Amino acid sequence: MTPFRQTITARHEDIDELGHVNNAVWVKWIQEVAVAHWMSLAPAADQDAYFWVITRHEIDYRGNVADGETVTAETWVQEPPRGARFNRHMRFTGADGKVRVEAVSTWAIIERETGRIARVPKHLAELFLD
Repeated sequence: MTPFRQTITARHEDIDELGHVNNAVWVKWIQEVAVAHWMSLAPAADQDAYFWVITRHEIDYRGNVADGETVTAETWVQEPPRGARFNRHMRFTGADGKVRVEAVSTWAIIERETGRIARVPKHLAELFLD
């Protein structure tokens, strides 16, 4: 399993009164990186047929990121889905190699046409588990 990677640089608007990236911004980044991973792997027909929603987050904050600092986000899926859901792992590492944030989020797949939760199709699960 090779993690999907993306770099992110903290902007002034991401910073809170404590001088580092606000917790809500980390959640936004988790979603943005996960969506980018989906878009990089899923065929266009599947992107048109499905979308994902987060049903749960577990986040460990291990360090701070200040305005202008860059982190590398890595995300991967290490276990097969359970019905409509799977857990996505995420890690944000600073330029110094230290982990700033680690997270596991649970995602559910929704059929666009019906708006209902669906079992993760086998061919999509295989894309994320390779």
